[in-house]
Amino acid sequence: MENSLDILYLSQDDVKKCGGSDMNLIIEVIEKVISLHEEKDYSLPTKSTLRWGDIDAETTSGRINSMPGYIGGEFKTSGIKWISSAPNNPFKHNLPRAAGIIVLNNEETLLPEVIMDGTLISAMRTGAVTGVVSKHLAKKESRVLGLVGAGVQNRTQLMATLTVCPLIERVKVADLNFERAQTFCNEMSLIYKDVTFDIVDGAEEAVRASDIFITATVTKKPIVKKEWVSEGSLHIHVGSHECEFDVIHQADKVVVDDWEELKHRGVETISIMYKEKEFDPNNIYAELGQIVNKKRKGRENSSERIYFNSVGMGIEDVAVAKCIYDNAKEKGIGQKLNLWSSPHFV
Repeated sequence: MENSLDILYLSQDDVKKCGGSDMNLIIEVIEKVISLHEEKDYSLPTKSTLRWGDIDAETTSGRINSMPGYIGGEFKTSGIKWISSAPNNPFKHNLPRAAGIIVLNNEETLLPEVIMDGTLISAMRTGAVTGVVSKHLAKKESRVLGLVGAGVQNRTQLMATLTVCPLIERVKVADLNFERAQTFCNEMSLIYKDVTFDIVDGAEEAVRASDIFITATVTKKPIVKKEWVSEGSLHIHVGSHECEFDVIHQADKVVVDDWEELKHRGVETISIMYKEKEFDPNNIYAELGQIVNKKRKGRENSSERIYFNSVGMGIEDVAVAKCIYDNAKEKGIGQKLNLWSSPHFV
């Protein structure tokens, strides 16, 4: 019927078949999104968080984020990611900590037209942001990567970093759970055979003497100290309150993705500093899009300490989902679900 509405459903396997696990593709999409963000060709309502208790409770009871957005440019699409984060899932239920879905709406009618797994996309696009960051802010000769945390998030962080920094030869991994760190290193060494993976005793060893270090944890208290951070390093801060204030104070360049959203989210070290009047936003060197669009310089020498923090933006998920959706239509992948044969009201 003319006014029947079918929605395409894409499972996680479908998403993978359409490029969802291709880090080169996702980095390319995310760099375009970051450019469009700087050009203001987007709409990004504030992220809404459903939680049980205060912000600190998220590390135990979890949260669900609602992340809508519109992205222009070649994407011209609107949608929303609905994603949960339950820190105890991997340990109590053998399930992912984060899981979600993405819905995209038709550009003209605004009716929903596709619903897909958002779990893979969310992990990949978060890693891909680090790929873009490392491309512009890491030393070209970077050889040592430190990872604090051996969960899913640092897997895609690793994938993205090795994609844009091919000279990396050693990865140091620290995690409170030795078995998880061991599993991480064993699995990653099978994929990246030319890279040495070492389990280290703690965050300090992962951070010290690393060209790039990434913190992706659910810690409640800061774990990175100023004196651990080497000249010339790039610190990519993925979790919440992961470093002491002095780590940011000593950085030669502080770069973020979207300062207004970071302020609103309020859980990252830099936003906590701001609330406590310990950080002046004028000390932000640039938003990442300014660097991607060459309005500000990225790394200028091999001795700069550069700190990057991102809040994560729904427009990134929406853009990647649009790319996946287009590929699915071209390949004839997915299952059609009928929402209605004839709408009850018009």
